[in-house]
Amino acid sequence: MSAIIASDLDRTLIYSAAALGLAMPDAEAPRLLCVETYERKPLSFMTETAAGLLAELAGKTTFVPTTTRTREQYGRIHLPGPAPEFAICANGGHLLVRGESDPDWQRTVTERLAAHCAPLDEIRAHLVRTADPAWLLKERAAEDLFAYLVVERPLLPDTWVKDLADWADERGWTVSLQGRKLYAVPKPLTKSAAVAEVARRTGASEILAAGDSLLDADLLLAADRGWRPGHGELADSGWQAPHVTALDERGVAAGEEIVRAFIRGAVPPPHAG
Repeated sequence: MSAIIASDLDRTLIYSAAALGLAMPDAEAPRLLCVETYERKPLSFMTETAAGLLAELAGKTTFVPTTTRTREQYGRIHLPGPAPEFAICANGGHLLVRGESDPDWQRTVTERLAAHCAPLDEIRAHLVRTADPAWLLKERAAEDLFAYLVVERPLLPDTWVKDLADWADERGWTVSLQGRKLYAVPKPLTKSAAVAEVARRTGASEILAAGDSLLDADLLLAADRGWRPGHGELADSGWQAPHVTALDERGVAAGEEIVRAFIRGAVPPPHAG
């Protein structure tokens, strides 16, 4: 039985210093491996144990990093183990095959969005027109596929978010608020659709997945088995599914436990004798 391992990255497998969640005394903290630098400074980490386990996992299975990051942002990450043959960026908008965006998949995504969704420019114009400068910090587009705002969360009115979600829904878009980022994403642009394409190409019979945010829900629902950490939007909202294990671990310890779960689920034990 062949399985593919599709995992979100930020706050699932890798963690910024602010998200590490080290609850133990300093002298008992795990050793950390830096897996991303940004502007010449260390940005994202795994425990050394998790890094070793991930290298083992990636050497024995089809491991597919699955992220909302742009290709440029993903390119800063150096995960342990062999370079993944497949990776998913921009929430499913780009399927990387040996590091290059697959043109057939790009074409498929473009056609789906054109057929079912209002154009990005219309969405961005509405965001800018209706957002209040009192709480809007930045407005950005990612890969010409979706938009996001960086906001002062305490000042952001719930009614504005709900009104935006209703407005976007009629135009084939969905809204997700995660920390200080408010995403507007076309409904067909999903991690699960891109993972299904990888499964088709590899002939995989099983999908194992992990994620922490609302943008990972479709990925977890499409998987045969899944795991979510004890932190993040899914945990905070009490999200659950029968085949998804809700872990107690939080922070970087959850990342380590997720890799252990992947190994237990995907790597057959050595034959005795």
